Amino acid sequence: MITCRSLLRLNFLVRETAKSKPFLDFQKPKFWHGFSCELNMDARSSRGNVNDRKTRQNVRQTWRAVSTQPDRSEGDGEKLLARNRGEEACHGTSSTVLIAEGGKSDKSLDENSTSAKKHSLSMEIGASLMRFIKGNGGDTQKKIEVETRVKIIFPSSRKEDSILLEGNSAESITQASQMIQTIIDKAVNSRELDYSHFVSLPLAIYPGLLDKLVNFQDTILGKTADDKDKNTDNENHSTVPKVSAELKANKNNNQHSTETPLVAEVKAVGADTHVRVNIANIPLVSYPAKESKATSSSKMIDSGIEKSIFIKPTTFHLTVLMLKLWNKERVKSAREVLQSVSSKVMDALENRPLSIRLKGLDCMRGSKAKAFVLYAPVEEIGGEGRLLRACKVITDAFVDAGLVVGNDAAQLKLHATLMNARHRKRKTRSARVEPFDARGIFELYDNEEWGEYCISEAHLSQRFAFDENGYYHCCASIPFPENMQKN
Repeated sequence: MITCRSLLRLNFLVRETAKSKPFLDFQKPKFWHGFSCELNMDARSSRGNVNDRKTRQNVRQTWRAVSTQPDRSEGDGEKLLARNRGEEACHGTSSTVLIAEGGKSDKSLDENSTSAKKHSLSMEIGASLMRFIKGNGGDTQKKIEVETRVKIIFPSSRKEDSILLEGNSAESITQASQMIQTIIDKAVNSRELDYSHFVSLPLAIYPGLLDKLVNFQDTILGKTADDKDKNTDNENHSTVPKVSAELKANKNNNQHSTETPLVAEVKAVGADTHVRVNIANIPLVSYPAKESKATSSSKMIDSGIEKSIFIKPTTFHLTVLMLKLWNKERVKSAREVLQSVSSKVMDALENRPLSIRLKGLDCMRGSKAKAFVLYAPVEEIGGEGRLLRACKVITDAFVDAGLVVGNDAAQLKLHATLMNARHRKRKTRSARVEPFDARGIFELYDNEEWGEYCISEAHLSQRFAFDENGYYHCCASIPFPENMQKN
């Protein structure tokens, strides 16, 4: 801004030459050309296009008088500045230029302010969706960056859900965000994105049921109680002192004698004396040939059964609804939805305890010869349908909140999964899920009585995360009526 001294002189001249005119008349360039630059610049910035104002909004601009003569010294500079101010007042001419606080001219200011101007946008994506935006070898990310000239910055931690978009214009940021949203919409409706959460009714709280599940797994894998006893016996026998035996035959002068006994001298390791034993008095014992480990392994591979496809007993549950909650916002919404229907669930259960019975086996996909999911069917004791009504209340609430993808809630089928081929360890994520032969399992457990159990609560459970008790991590829960003792 012009110094106060110059303004005082201007005010004085205004009063002398144009007393009848207001001060604003001096904005006209034909009278005061030396100050028309500042005043007209202000008017132009107020009437100019929006882009000009945007490019200058981050730069503080000031008017400052600058001498066109070389700067000899600090004192001489002040004298020159004072003389220029006097000329401004008398002749109405000035050598003022627009500069930034850094002392740059208006040309360099425009260039730097434009290059320094950055637009950014934070998008909450979710850790499980990051790989879809990156693509194979980063191809998808590169394509977006090239087409939109926007830089995509991924978080350094896997626990963070947001990515950052940086570009030189709002239009490019918008274009990039729309491309990313299209990728997300496609991913969440495909099988490539796995379920992250589910609504469960825990059953692993019953120790007796856990024992049955452990026995089921050991039996199918060939780990019987006899095997455990043999292992225990072998461990105990390992503490018995080892012995060394030397076989000797007593010679008789009669070479045709058939009564020459065979004698074995047995000496314990570390002992000083031998013990002579008549081998003829030792009974002969024969043992059946043991099946080699290679043979057992080949049978397991042929049937497709391995330990990884069994459900861990500590995670045993009834599944109500599978969910894809790919960011923190959706997880928060899911918690709120479950807790909001607690009273409605109690009403559906008529505020009375509810028990179920698990019996037999069934396949959810495939056939007995080529099974993918093996589960125990659920039967409500009493047959009143209260459990299904309560589960429908929960499912409808998640659908209404927009947290269910596709047809995941189209068919409500309560089940207690025992084996799942999708849990099989695979070399790559895209590798085909191989089924297993369950015909032998059905021969043993087709009519199995797993027991009767009371349902005590419903959980919003997180897959691949576990609490201290070994059950899935509980994000939220609501109680069921309960008055039965756990067994």
